[in-house]
Amino acid sequence: MTGVEMNVFLSKKTILPAMTGLLLATGGCVGSFDPQTDMTSPVAPRIQELVDSHRQYPRWADFPATPTDLPQPAQVAANVNALNAESGALARQVASIDWTLDGDPAAFVESINRRFDPARMAPIGAQTPEEVEAFAEALRRRAAAPPPIDRPRP
Repeated sequence: MTGVEMNVFLSKKTILPAMTGLLLATGGCVGSFDPQTDMTSPVAPRIQELVDSHRQYPRWADFPATPTDLPQPAQVAANVNALNAESGALARQVASIDWTLDGDPAAFVESINRRFDPARMAPIGAQTPEEVEAFAEALRRRAAAPPPIDRPRP
């Protein structure tokens, strides 16, 4: 019988050896979690001072206190219900809008144009080829790389 026929997956067979190998591989790192300071080093007192000062950090007293001004669950539920009611009212208002343009499209465009300043909406005026080339040349000059920096040779 094969493993599939016995309803045993390969991962089930290999999980124990894999975990054993992982534990053995990381077992060599156990000593590195409690390093000892070389007291003959000139910076050893400062290192030990830093280690000792941060040994108790973080403390529960350093964490912010639990907020006390949170709304009660009943208030949150009331706010949610109010938002749902407003959402329903808005959906009814949107549904009542006639979204089709049955009128004259030219009259609709004219009414839109009356609401906007045409000077601000005007496209760029027609330019001569010379003006376009002068503009492109100005952009090319701006895009030129700066001169290289003189560096002393060793």
